[in-house]
Amino acid sequence: MKIAILSRNSELYSTRRIKESGESRGHKVQVIDYLRCYMNITSRNPQILYQGKPLEGVDAVMPRIGASNTFYGTAVVRQFEMMDVFAANESQAISRSRDKLRCLQILSKKGVGLPVTGFAHST
Repeated sequence: MKIAILSRNSELYSTRRIKESGESRGHKVQVIDYLRCYMNITSRNPQILYQGKPLEGVDAVMPRIGASNTFYGTAVVRQFEMMDVFAANESQAISRSRDKLRCLQILSKKGVGLPVTGFAHST
């Protein structure tokens, strides 16, 4: 299986360990700096290009998207999803996890007990 880890830094301990773990199980693992990816948005053949070459044959992506780069990072994950590549963390889940209000709304809808919480534009 060909796995892409979307991470800004291949030397981070967690990224390095994920790569080592995948390789020890016989997978081909590549760390991709998602901020250096660019996308070809087409209806018939969506593509992600990295270092001037199309990323092809990727079976799964493992997003390690930093909070300061959520918008672009999730766009890259969405493009992989458009290409029918499995994402360990889907783009929508990453976006929701970064939005505290949305998280609270989802949890409350599912009946999870929460402290009394208010939200207003202007009181």
